[in-house]
Amino acid sequence: MDRSEMMNLLYSKKEKNEDSRLTRSRHGQLEYLTTMNYIHKFVPPESKVLEVGAGTGRYSAALAMEGYDVTAVELVKSNLEILRRNVAGLENITSYQGDAEDLSLFADNSFDAVLVLGPMYHLFEKAEQHRALDEAIRVSKPDGIIMVAFLSVYSIMYNNYLLGNFREGIEENFDADLQVRHFKEQWFTGFDIKEFEELFSEKSVQKIALAGTDSVLELAEKAHVMDLSDEDFRLFSEYHLKVCEKRELLGTQTHLLYICRKIG
Repeated sequence: MDRSEMMNLLYSKKEKNEDSRLTRSRHGQLEYLTTMNYIHKFVPPESKVLEVGAGTGRYSAALAMEGYDVTAVELVKSNLEILRRNVAGLENITSYQGDAEDLSLFADNSFDAVLVLGPMYHLFEKAEQHRALDEAIRVSKPDGIIMVAFLSVYSIMYNNYLLGNFREGIEENFDADLQVRHFKEQWFTGFDIKEFEELFSEKSVQKIALAGTDSVLELAEKAHVMDLSDEDFRLFSEYHLKVCEKRELLGTQTHLLYICRKIG
């Protein structure tokens, strides 16, 4: 089964319910709030934005409603169908079925900002990872903003295995020397932060920030030790936005956001 088939199978599962991922839990809400905070911080209104791996269009729809000129690309057919329903009636958004590794639909230097908020979860080989990043950089304008989301392998261990089979998690995510491993049979793959940063080391970009977007809320919710009221969530979110770039906190967060600017 190739990656496209795997992704279509994964996201077509009824229990996956991708369309509500960023709204149905506190950690999803915080991820959305934090990501939008950085988009608003670095991408001026009415910018031309490309979202690669747009899912069901939560970010693309929100940005289009705010007046951005949005182009959305999504690999999974069922997600794309939902995205198109979600943006029906919005004139400043176009959508295509496509792959992060091949953005040949678009010319070089086309977009003020490129958002890659999902594909890196599912790219297992270094060559695939580099192709996706190179394509995002290619279609960005000089000085354009590129935001790339990825998963912390250490947070995967806590969230998915601490409450279950920890040995299985070690065997799936690390080799015998505890070096991170990626393999195509994984549904999701996580990164060591230094490993992820090194993917950009020879690319024509300048790092702006690296932030965690959901703190430890996923583990707290899975362990049933948290029930934040709206007011408590507001206060926690304000705190989170002030500390989410602290390096000592990054590996404990599930979703991370690498933000850079194209140079040259």
